[in-house]
Amino acid sequence: MSASMTPLRRKLSLAIALLALAGAVVSSVSLYHHFSTSKSSYCDIGENFNCDIVNRSTYSTVAGIPVALIGILGYLSLLALTTLYRSKAKTPAIVFMGSLAGLAFALYLTYVEAFVLATWCILCLSSLALIFAIAVLSSILLRHPLRTRSTAD
Repeated sequence: MSASMTPLRRKLSLAIALLALAGAVVSSVSLYHHFSTSKSSYCDIGENFNCDIVNRSTYSTVAGIPVALIGILGYLSLLALTTLYRSKAKTPAIVFMGSLAGLAFALYLTYVEAFVLATWCILCLSSLALIFAIAVLSSILLRHPLRTRSTAD
């Protein structure tokens, strides 16, 4: 008794999955640079744009866990939900809540960049844009029905 997903819901799930994959890649690059001892020249654009300052600050870990690793795990969770579990009824709500949690964390980190470190990280801003887009798309997914109703219902 398994009806197929609606085309819009399938497209939204795919878009979220692709954004989550991009987020995992961005977070992986960030994690690499977190542990690297060499400078990352692509993000050293003067005193106001420097990923190394942000990525190696005391704010780059939570309880000893690199923020970038938290990002990887979060994005991979969203990717798994929107691919492996996309047909489950509760998935849109879980994806929406997860993306809101990720967005709140990203906004906190953006606050730290702006008002504490006074330095911006391109990787961090990219991650913020990705999780924001995921949150918007997941809110649409949440409102869209899992299956189309047949006229026999």
